[in-house]
Amino acid sequence: MNNRAGSILWNLRQFSTLSPTSTTVRLYPLGFCRPRTVYSNWNPRNLLLNNFESKMQSSIRYLFQDALIFKSEDDDFQMKGMSTVTALTVNKLLCPRRLCFDSKQSPVSDNELKKTNIHHQASNEDLPTKETKPAPVTFRKLSQECNSLSDVLDTFSEAPTFPSSNYFLAMWTIAKRMSNDQKRFEKQLMFNHPAFTQLCEQMMREAKIMYYDHLLFSLYAIVKLDVPQNTLLVQTLLRVVQERINECDEKCLSVLSTVLEAMEPCKNVDVLRAGLRILVDQQVWKIERVFTLQSVMRSIGKDAPIALKRKLEMKALRELDRFSILNSQRMFEVLATMDHRSVILLNECSKMVIGNIHGCPLKILINILQSCRDLRYRNLDLFKGIADYVATTFDIWKLKQVLFLLILFENFAFRHSGLMDLFMKKVVDEPGFLNMKSIVSILHVYSSLNHLNRGQTREFLEVMASALTGYLHHLSSENLLNAVCSFCLMNHFPLAPINQLLQKDIISELLMSDDKERNVHRLQVLAACLKLDDAPYHKAVDLVLPSLPSAPLYPNAKVAEVLSSLLGEGYFSENVHLPHNYHIDFEIRMDSNRSQVLPLSDVNVVTSATDTQRVAVLCVPKSAYCLDLTHPRGFLAMKMRHLKVMGFHVILGGLSQERNFCTL
Repeated sequence: MNNRAGSILWNLRQFSTLSPTSTTVRLYPLGFCRPRTVYSNWNPRNLLLNNFESKMQSSIRYLFQDALIFKSEDDDFQMKGMSTVTALTVNKLLCPRRLCFDSKQSPVSDNELKKTNIHHQASNEDLPTKETKPAPVTFRKLSQECNSLSDVLDTFSEAPTFPSSNYFLAMWTIAKRMSNDQKRFEKQLMFNHPAFTQLCEQMMREAKIMYYDHLLFSLYAIVKLDVPQNTLLVQTLLRVVQERINECDEKCLSVLSTVLEAMEPCKNVDVLRAGLRILVDQQVWKIERVFTLQSVMRSIGKDAPIALKRKLEMKALRELDRFSILNSQRMFEVLATMDHRSVILLNECSKMVIGNIHGCPLKILINILQSCRDLRYRNLDLFKGIADYVATTFDIWKLKQVLFLLILFENFAFRHSGLMDLFMKKVVDEPGFLNMKSIVSILHVYSSLNHLNRGQTREFLEVMASALTGYLHHLSSENLLNAVCSFCLMNHFPLAPINQLLQKDIISELLMSDDKERNVHRLQVLAACLKLDDAPYHKAVDLVLPSLPSAPLYPNAKVAEVLSSLLGEGYFSENVHLPHNYHIDFEIRMDSNRSQVLPLSDVNVVTSATDTQRVAVLCVPKSAYCLDLTHPRGFLAMKMRHLKVMGFHVILGGLSQERNFCTL
């Protein structure tokens, strides 16, 4: 009896401050339970059970699956594979009878224990359900569930969540899937949406607390969504990015570089770019990914310090062994963007491009050539490899694509006979693709490179002249002049375009244009061709053209020295002016058999011009030749043709004087 009384008093002391609770129990494979308590509303009926959890002792009994288990805090029963169930609330005690620790007496009878259900679902009054957290909103989920930018804003207005960067990223992702017209319409709806202003305000409030990479991605998405750069939103984000720039890791460095590349110059952008340069200068040797390195090189700007450019160049050279094919292809554009001509780096990347050119998209090849043009980089092996590849796969490309490639090759003075012959044949077979712009471009390329295929040149020129005639009333005066001048360089004279060009109103328009000197020079070329070449144009050409300022003459001292050593003094004349604005550097007089050089004093003695052979020595720069330095370009070829008509034998000097003068 005393034992039972002591047991009752002990239990009352333990439960004297018990508070109403519900218990969440985690189940372990061995059947042991670990409770997690959630407090419910206070119930006056359980006054004696108040504050139970705060004063619970080290030992307590739990009822679980018809068993009474003793659990000590010192024991470690934690194991893998646990699950969670909810036990009964304390204010509905499993045991209406008193609890005791007498092992001889069970606190609950078997019948009562069977009536107890550990999986009983308590009512809302007794057991409040644990509040379910809403599923996190990600930009990927939003971009999949929403079909328009307005849908994303509607979702935001219903239940705004942190961070707001998810909404901007989702809208940008959706916009990338749209056509240009649809994108323009959706962006207008986005700006007019009532929730857009609220989203912008929330974005500005969260800018200082969100992750730095989220901030950068948000700024990039906002710029790509065409939010004006002078708005408070964009300028605020730029300032916050400046303040937190020390948080940049390699990933953020890549994103920040991409952001700056997409933005227009302004004060905050310039300050941020200056900060990026300082950061890159400190961390350049820590950059591990080649993609990040190239992104940084693109974004530092053309006006970056040359020391920083060289440091980035050295870093790229150290990473050459890790360059992928794509990295090598992109390096041309990267160097052109930062305006840094690294010949060593370009040569190494050219080798990788040539070795892996098969399957390369033509767009990438065009980008490479455009970058080479901007960098003034000429690599004959690279150009030949690209041209060989396009010629081999000629049938899979559109003629417009090949034409654009030929235009780029013309900028380098690179002439690939095989590719140009294929294109000529295609023009003759399918002239229907020719339009006004392509006609002028094709004529310029073929006349500039002086490419004449004896087998099909005449037919090609006739097709081009016929196509040009169809656009005569649509061509501008300058385009018409360019086209006719191109025909003249190729020694072809279509009557209809020439008659159209020589009308007084068109000539007056050309002489009044901003590019007057260039137009006058081309009109002089036309006049010289009509008089010297075998042109079918029989009308008198009386063009009154203003005189152009004479170019300064710089006598080639080295060529003069060679001539003096070969011929002696008094056997040649320098800087000779000829009709039709032609000029030759040196003139030599020889007998008709070209076996003897005549001194200038004896020339006047010879009365018959047929007894004398005039020799013209031209000192021409490398730019007057094609890239292989063997084929003269258009204007030089025309000058040589006209000098022959005027009775000269032409010798080209300036490349290898001794070799050329041996032909005397």
